Amino acid sequence: MDGNKRKISNRRGLLALSPLMVFVVLYLVTSIIVGDFYKVPITVAFMLSSIYAIAISGGFPLTKRIQTYSRGASTQNMMFMLWIFVMAGAFANAAKTMGSIDATVNLTLMLLPSDMILAGIFLATCFISLSVGTSVGTIVALAPIAAGVAQQTDISVALMTAVVVGGSFFGDNLSFISDTTVVATQTQGCKMSDKFRVNAFIVVPAAIVIMIVYLVMGQGVSSPTQVADFQLVKVLPYLVVLICAIFGMNVMAVLTLGIILTGVIGIANGSYDLFGWFSSMGDGILSMGELIIITMMAGGLLEIIREQGGIDYIIQHMTNHVNGKRGAEFSIGALVALVDLCTANNTVAIITVGPIAKQIGDRYGVDNRKCASILDTFSCAMQGVLPYGAQLLMAAGLTQLNPVEIIPYLYYPLAIGVAALFAIVFRYPKRYS
Repeated sequence: MDGNKRKISNRRGLLALSPLMVFVVLYLVTSIIVGDFYKVPITVAFMLSSIYAIAISGGFPLTKRIQTYSRGASTQNMMFMLWIFVMAGAFANAAKTMGSIDATVNLTLMLLPSDMILAGIFLATCFISLSVGTSVGTIVALAPIAAGVAQQTDISVALMTAVVVGGSFFGDNLSFISDTTVVATQTQGCKMSDKFRVNAFIVVPAAIVIMIVYLVMGQGVSSPTQVADFQLVKVLPYLVVLICAIFGMNVMAVLTLGIILTGVIGIANGSYDLFGWFSSMGDGILSMGELIIITMMAGGLLEIIREQGGIDYIIQHMTNHVNGKRGAEFSIGALVALVDLCTANNTVAIITVGPIAKQIGDRYGVDNRKCASILDTFSCAMQGVLPYGAQLLMAAGLTQLNPVEIIPYLYYPLAIGVAALFAIVFRYPKRYS
């Protein structure tokens, strides 16, 4: 709904956003104070915030409020994401049980010099995500391998996981087949190729800087002097998953093919029998249980916030004080970042803000191509550091980490956010500013 048509008072707007504030206090602030991010389970923080959200959303019977919450927890996009989690859990654990991760890690250690491991993993992730067009799909394929490499070296597992998460947003932001690219260009009425050129001017320098940072950090890495023997056939499931994803195959179909391959190869070489394969898949699916619960509760909580006018309130206040082209670009970037904070979905954030951004851009003379780039880049920068975003939850689930442990090492999402700010302040690319 257009924020200019639905005026919301400060009291009502802040009340609508208060469930998100409750979650932040319960989970982030409390964990920082006690110095332990496991003291308050994220599931409990979401549960209490959800109860609070339903309790304060007055004007409707309790049953209606719960229905609204349930609708948010079971949208079409949400359910598709949950099925990916289920399939990813089954594939990841079946591959791990048959030795695919160990084999792929040893192959990586053999091919990459020790001082190139961080930069090499980042470069590979950028390329794959650009080809696949989805950050979640890239993380599913590479996070277990990255964690395995970290365990074989003296690199922090959280750092190596963050390298993959960061690199996955390179393609999420730039790929021609990324949802965010499609939505950003459609809402702003520009060509994908034009948006790509503008976007590349903004974020490619950031990627180069981060690559150099990883090269420097990698100088102190010590790899095993001898790489253990491995069977190349065990690497096949990951290679097939990556190649099929690069050629644009549906992520569910890719994971199904990967699962079948783990069964065929694992049973053939004696890694497990048929029931052992079933058991490994079952354990993998169960390991995603907390991730699925968190995702559904986050969806429900954010739907309550949207229904109560929280997002409209943000849009209303962010568009009230726009002055000039630079101010218009700042407001568009801040708007999409804030809405992403409230929806934990960068595609949904762009869909929500896109029409408003188009109006602001047209009024103040912002180039449509740069407007699309700002929408995409700021939403990816915010999405990349959300502990309750699908990407961090997936990465944490696959590497058995707390999402917050990964956040301090997320250099690339931070870098593209800074690059986007610089592009506004210093008016570049000049031709589109």
